[in-house]
Amino acid sequence: MTLTSLFVFACALFVAAGSPGPSVAALVARVISKGARDVLPFLAAMWLGEAIWLTCAVAGLAAIAETFHYAFVAIKWLGVCYLFYLAWKMWFASPDSEGEALPDAQSPLKLFLAGMTVTLGNPKIMMFYMALLPSIIDIHAVTVVGWAELVAMMFLVLIVIDISWALAAAKARSFLKSRRAVRMANRASAGTMAGAAVAIAMR
Repeated sequence: MTLTSLFVFACALFVAAGSPGPSVAALVARVISKGARDVLPFLAAMWLGEAIWLTCAVAGLAAIAETFHYAFVAIKWLGVCYLFYLAWKMWFASPDSEGEALPDAQSPLKLFLAGMTVTLGNPKIMMFYMALLPSIIDIHAVTVVGWAELVAMMFLVLIVIDISWALAAAKARSFLKSRRAVRMANRASAGTMAGAAVAIAMR
């Protein structure tokens, strides 16, 4: 890959990933509700999910994605249902709860599966890699080395963006000092999570 191609890809991804969407909403809601300490499995799944979409695009699997359209639709609706489930648990969570309302530090697998489901079922991400990416770079000219460079650049951009969102959410959470504030934050997070579910469902 040329430096120009990598730069164009990085800029496009930065704009797409940096803009608030269902995945970012889910991340921010989770951090505000339960903190950033144990959010790494969720982030790792989000990044791996995007790497899967990127690999599909580079491998020319858009046709296969269309063939297995119903499988992706099923993943999408699983993600929607799970986000609504998390929103419900956030809404009714006790201000004194230590993590039972969401997958906690003892359930990294649940967090990982949640992040993977949200990412693979997010039409915004799918459209970026399967529809927009081929118009940004010449997919047919991408070699194995080029693919590795794209994946590395993707991870770099996503790490910067998602860690920034997580830190900002953690900073906001640090101001929650009273039970009332925690309850309000939980319910705001529940609304955000439900909004992310609606955004995915309507696409």
